[in-house]
Amino acid sequence: MAAPRTTTALVIPELNGQFELQEVRLNDIQPDEVLVEIEAFGICHTDLSFAAGLLPCRPGAVLGHEGAGKVLSVGSSSTSHLSPGDSVLLSFSHCDSCPSCLSGHPAYCHSFNARNFSGCRPLPVHPDGSIDSSSFLKSDPTVDPSYATFLTPDTNKPIFSQFFGQSSFARHTLVHKSCCVKVPPGTNLALYAPMGCGMQTGAGAVLNSLGVKPGSSIAVFGVGSVGMAAVMAAAHIAKAKTIIAIDLQASRLELAQKLGATHTVLGENNNNNKSSSSGEEEMIKKEVRRICPPVGVDYAVDCTGSVAVIKTMIEVLGTRGRAATVGAPGFGKVVGVDVMEHLTYGKEYVGSCEGDSLPKEFIPFLIDQHAKGNFPMDQFVTFYDVKDYKKALEDSHNGKAIKAVLKW
Repeated sequence: MAAPRTTTALVIPELNGQFELQEVRLNDIQPDEVLVEIEAFGICHTDLSFAAGLLPCRPGAVLGHEGAGKVLSVGSSSTSHLSPGDSVLLSFSHCDSCPSCLSGHPAYCHSFNARNFSGCRPLPVHPDGSIDSSSFLKSDPTVDPSYATFLTPDTNKPIFSQFFGQSSFARHTLVHKSCCVKVPPGTNLALYAPMGCGMQTGAGAVLNSLGVKPGSSIAVFGVGSVGMAAVMAAAHIAKAKTIIAIDLQASRLELAQKLGATHTVLGENNNNNKSSSSGEEEMIKKEVRRICPPVGVDYAVDCTGSVAVIKTMIEVLGTRGRAATVGAPGFGKVVGVDVMEHLTYGKEYVGSCEGDSLPKEFIPFLIDQHAKGNFPMDQFVTFYDVKDYKKALEDSHNGKAIKAVLKW
């Protein structure tokens, strides 16, 4: 079967959060790439943040980082574990050669930011992970077509692409081989598409980054799809005793209880009202400490990316409590910490990128946990035909869909 030269993609013409289905041109496959026909893809909050310009992006971008599909062809250096016809779930790009990758922690790949956020094929980096611009063929890779996996069909200009190594908001896409997790034939690709980011991030924060222990307590701030994954992992896999779900939507909290939360706390959306916001923070702290006296919880995870929420999360940690952030607030955001309280209570606060997951092992593990009934993600995945993308985006914005998955 000849590789397609053009394909249809969900494009962001301007950085205003509004998408359009457009034709784009596929660039030539490189040795470290795989051509994948996408069958389904999840919509993640990170996609929407880039589309709105809240995180660095360019007009005309093809985003998407929760893809699933079938391999059509493989590059010359990608044949060792992938073949045409393979079913794959797509995750993040990593180099497989730096100390973090070699030690089983590819989410902390030294070139993670350059590979996943630059909107182009992997850029050369210095040992500290910063981009080495001295080796560019031109001064800016955003104008050099060789760095892009998608091109404009009429002018062959480079498109912001290979987002998270995949740019899976397209019917066909060129994927970096490190993103591909091969799964058995017959795997429900549409259901498991969100494994590549949201599901492994929430579950991994609980199981890998925090190491939640049986019988312990945990607070989950924000129970969208990532938070739901954290709740399920804490309840059914880690066997935590007390699981507090905190959110602004009562309907989400009701579902969180069905999925394993033992307690819920409903916050209020006070927008920019600082006095009301301060009062809400105090209410949440008081309620968490009432549930887990006298100081607070053993573990906590923030899935919102809100600086104010992160500060509250740290404050409700109990003695030797451990907290992690998985929500992305954007570069340059800072959280204040009471150092003496942090010191005297022995608190820990860590970042958790992609749940510190090794996708080729962790994603099959979560699929197995779903089969055993311990990870019932099917309870909050809503499917849409790709032509109904506007409804899927609207439902994602208003909270009607916790995890929207579009199918071709």
